[in-house]
Amino acid sequence: MQIYISGSLAFDRIMTFPGKFSDHILPDKIHMLNVCFLVDGLEEKFGGTGGNIAYNLALLEQSPLLLSCVGKDFAQYADRLSGLNLPLDGIRTMAEEFTAGAYITTDMSDNQITGFNPGAMKHSCGYLFKGLVPEESVAIISPTNVGDMMEHPKFYRENGVRFIFDPGQQITAFTGEQLASALTGSAILMTNDYELQLIMNATGLNVEQLLERTGALVTTLGEEGSVIRENGGEVRVPAVKVAAALDPTGAGDAYRAGFLKGLVEGRDLATCAKLGSTCASFCVERRGTQEHSFTSENFAERYESTYGPLA
Repeated sequence: MQIYISGSLAFDRIMTFPGKFSDHILPDKIHMLNVCFLVDGLEEKFGGTGGNIAYNLALLEQSPLLLSCVGKDFAQYADRLSGLNLPLDGIRTMAEEFTAGAYITTDMSDNQITGFNPGAMKHSCGYLFKGLVPEESVAIISPTNVGDMMEHPKFYRENGVRFIFDPGQQITAFTGEQLASALTGSAILMTNDYELQLIMNATGLNVEQLLERTGALVTTLGEEGSVIRENGGEVRVPAVKVAAALDPTGAGDAYRAGFLKGLVEGRDLATCAKLGSTCASFCVERRGTQEHSFTSENFAERYESTYGPLA
């Protein structure tokens, strides 16, 4: 089964400010803000929603095809993906652009100031889907170039490919009409609970009306797990508890990878959600979106400790 991931590839450049932003921002001068924060150094991490989902799928012994656009500084990331046995065929390089990058500064109170340069993500990946076998394919449209996020659902609908629509932080880049169009015909609309509300506000569609356009709503609820809504009812899946959750960043992408693993194995949606939660539990134990790892054995042990044997 071929997995197609429409999603961003990006570098996360993380800095720590050894103080509090609030000590250096004057409330009565906010209209003419001009401040400089001296940071303690910089860490560069591999990221992007597409990259994060693909990384977790590689840990789950899958080789998805990433559909994304990158820049002239991508070589190191390309080596990493190749080292994970992930194909690069769906990645387009724009020589005049930089790969998308997030510049994140965190202070001692865990407040964050982030600047995001979309760079090459401004361009379509331009993938032509040669050799597509619809009945042997599953796809996810996650945050990336907005044009691709509109065109890929249309392509999948027209060619009978089962797909997940997962607009995430790109929701506000769409009009309500565009969102309604893109999610129509999807097998699953996947969001967190806040994003689901944003979609309902933008489209004017309630849960029942959304379910007339998509096969199921899968909504993540953080430490409360996730909920699956279909026309036949609702199923809640608890999260996998961990001893110490250090960083929720990337947990949603890990969940999506586990969920996709279940789909390609032909499992029901509740089991897919359990696989997703298990995968996410490893991610939150480390700082960063691609810093965790696991073997098939300890993944199975953790799944069974919460949900029982995986049939």
